[in-house]
Amino acid sequence: MIQTAKRLQSVEEYYFSKKLREVRGLITDGKPIINMGIGSPDLAPSEEVLQALIASLQDEKAHQYQSYQGLPELRTAAANFYQTHFNVEIDSVTEVLPLMGSKEGIMHISMAFLNEGDEVLIPNPGYPTYTSVTKLVGATPVYYDLTEDGNWLPNIEALEATDLSKVKLMWLSYPHMPTGASASKAVFENLIAFAMRHDILLVNDNPYSFVLNNNQLSILEIEGAKEVALELNSLSKTFNMAGWRVGFVFGSATHIDAVLKVKSNMDSGMFYGLQKGAIKALASSKNWYEQLNEVYAKRRALIFQLADKLNCTYDKNASGMFVWAKLPVGVASAEKFIDDILYDKSIFLTPGTIFGSNGEGYIRFSLCVKEAQIEEAITRF
Repeated sequence: MIQTAKRLQSVEEYYFSKKLREVRGLITDGKPIINMGIGSPDLAPSEEVLQALIASLQDEKAHQYQSYQGLPELRTAAANFYQTHFNVEIDSVTEVLPLMGSKEGIMHISMAFLNEGDEVLIPNPGYPTYTSVTKLVGATPVYYDLTEDGNWLPNIEALEATDLSKVKLMWLSYPHMPTGASASKAVFENLIAFAMRHDILLVNDNPYSFVLNNNQLSILEIEGAKEVALELNSLSKTFNMAGWRVGFVFGSATHIDAVLKVKSNMDSGMFYGLQKGAIKALASSKNWYEQLNEVYAKRRALIFQLADKLNCTYDKNASGMFVWAKLPVGVASAEKFIDDILYDKSIFLTPGTIFGSNGEGYIRFSLCVKEAQIEEAITRF
């Protein structure tokens, strides 16, 4: 029997991969499932973006291999986007690299900077892929606590009281997924200073800045940040282009070149039409963001009503396309709570535990659900 690689012993199948099979089975059995678990935008990209994709298909080079670094005009559009919305100057030639989604970037960055035995600071709660990729490359996850009492922000004093001698990289995600917490410039300044003191590469995963958030902020706005920080961004949430798989990593030329060495050995460039659509999306007017947030604000108001039905509490000022809710006092298990609702009310929610041990006692609602479905969910209670 052919044996799998030892690295597969360190990871399990992604929670949603397994759970959605169960949900599909219930749908096959005729259950009227309302899926509020996944953050996959159900809205379409703008008509201008779609037309840019369609028009590009007739271009002479549309179906050829593309540059590993993406079209020059795509990199320019990304640099202009960061200048316009974050006031960050990006060299479009050396300081930005298009990615096939930021999830690809998590792997490429890890492969570029981590050796076996290196330690990686990972938020608890946080995106599970940080842990799985860390293990796949042979590094060691070290979890740092984020708590409601601490506003879901890193406690640098607590970190500095630990042994950081093997730490090479630290994952951040602000606005934070899953809690929706935001970081301030002061928080980023302290994190940059911390990284400089300990020779740690910070990576801020930043796909939620434009969803129900009035304070767009990049870690690269901080003076000296490029020396010790990279930032990932994505078109998935902001422009309803999740299936297009278009993202970026921004940072110093030296750091971007290291990521490119990995990426250029892993794929043969992004499809031309996707790049053309992305260029158009990055130039979207203020009206696009306003219309997007108007839809999500209406949905969030209904989700708050649903959370009230469940006697959950939540932060009305949180950002992003999720509502992170604390379970009622006395409820011990988030996973049992969501399973009871799944089988009794045919509503699928996400247990906070999949994001780490500090997610116990919380559940997550997705806003990627039409208003009529949320209203139907409310009536089931």
